[in-house]
Amino acid sequence: MENKLINPRFAVVTLIIIAASITRFIPHPPNFTAIGSLALFGGAMYSDKRLAIIMPLLAMAISDLFIPSGFLPSVYFSFACIVLIGFLMRNKVGIANVAVATVTSAVLFFVVSNFFMWYSGTLYPKTNAGLMVCYVAAIPFFWNMLAGTAFFSALFFGGFYLLEKRFPVLAVK
Repeated sequence: MENKLINPRFAVVTLIIIAASITRFIPHPPNFTAIGSLALFGGAMYSDKRLAIIMPLLAMAISDLFIPSGFLPSVYFSFACIVLIGFLMRNKVGIANVAVATVTSAVLFFVVSNFFMWYSGTLYPKTNAGLMVCYVAAIPFFWNMLAGTAFFSALFFGGFYLLEKRFPVLAVK
């Protein structure tokens, strides 16, 4: 009897998730990492929804242990939401859906993370003007997040598609 949890697809998706989390340690422009794509890819590719949420967040949490920025609840909330966006792509992964999910993920992360940065009151006054200044100051980081998510989404989803074609055992049954 085949184990439905531990199978070739699970193993390859998990290796991609781990590799994605390691990219945080490679020098990169601010926010140009694979983390957004990691959450999106995990949500779309893990057959078990619990693992789809747990594995990307766990990979990020482990890598956060080695990054001085520390744990930011708003970032984890954003990435959990990005996993949910990945759920919407299950069995519908294609260029258009990945592109829409990539842009949606970057926008969601931008809106949520910067709202909580403003709400914390540490850098910006808790006024409408302070919120606008916070969002404007974060625009360069948004472009990097979008570019990183687009690059790594193309790499992960495209690479996995090619692997599925080469190794049919990886395809969803």
